[in-house]
Order: sequence, then structure tokens, then C-alpha cells
Amino acid sequence: MKSKNATTNLDDRILMLQAKKAGEWEELKEQFEVTKESLRPMNLVKGAFHDIASSPDIKKNIVGNVIGLATGYLSKKIIFGGTHNPLKKIAGAVLQFAVTNFVGKKMEKSPEERAEEREERLAHHSETQQSTSN
Repeated sequence: MKSKNATTNLDDRILMLQAKKAGEWEELKEQFEVTKESLRPMNLVKGAFHDIASSPDIKKNIVGNVIGLATGYLSKKIIFGGTHNPLKKIAGAVLQFAVTNFVGKKMEKSPEERAEEREERLAHHSETQQSTSN
């Protein structure tokens, strides 16, 4: 009787393991489909844009860079216009680069940091005026 009970237990265990295997196989196929869908190029691009849109630091940097680029471009166009002179074109590119970097760096700082910087400059300016008047 003991061997019949052991065989029955073994058969039951085999059936349980086969059912578990079938369930895990279905889960594996579902996970494969989810992974395949997430690795599609369009979904990767959407995910990257979502990450960018949800990060305040990246948004701040993008806005600062766009403002810097626009300011640099406008300053070049205002000062040099649509010149055909190669030296003026080079000077315009240098001006655009300088203005873009200057504005971009200023935009990277928070309003509190910019206010602190202004206060330091004003304090330094008043100190130099006091020392020159004495």
C-alpha cells in the first residue's frame, strides 16, 4: 500500500509541476511581448521624452539653452546682419558663441543664486568706491 501511495503522490507532484511549468511559460511569453513592445524605437523615444518632460532640472537646462541660443543668434543678426564678408561672418559666429554661453550660464543659475551674485557685486562695488574716496 505504501508504494501505491508514493506513486500517487509522485503523480500528483508531477501534475502540479507540469501545471506550474505551463503557468510560468505563459507568464514568460507575456513578459516577452511586453519587453518587445517596450523596445520598439517609437516607444523608446516616447520614454525618453517622458523622462525629459518629468525632470525639472532637464527642463530648466533646456529652457536656458534655448534662450541662450536664441539670444546669441539674434545678437549676431542685429550686429552683423546678412553680411557676405568672411571676416564679419567669423566675428558674428564668435559673438554668437560668446553670447550663447554667457546667457546659458546665467540661465543655469537659480533666481536666488543670481540675486546673491548681484548683492556680492554691489557690495564689492560699494567697497571699491569707499576705498577710492578715502
